Amino acid sequence: MSDTGRQSLTDKAGAALKPDSEKSYLEQAGDTLKGKSDSAASSAQPQSQKSYSQEIGDAVSGNQNENQTSIADKAKDALGINKQ
Repeated sequence: MSDTGRQSLTDKAGAALKPDSEKSYLEQAGDTLKGKSDSAASSAQPQSQKSYSQEIGDAVSGNQNENQTSIADKAKDALGINKQ
């Protein structure tokens, strides 16, 4: 289970692995809203209070209390499937 107010690792992975071109507008809007909410929760929660699984998830998604490109987005960019 994820920390309070945070997306689970499986939810993040599912959203990241499905190309935006295969998502409905509703799915894309939901992913955007969930991503922004998760990012805000990540920034509000001190690193020292995060669970080990959330630290890993933040490292993969780029939510480490800083704005940086996620590993998933870097991979999508390299494959040319990331929405511009």
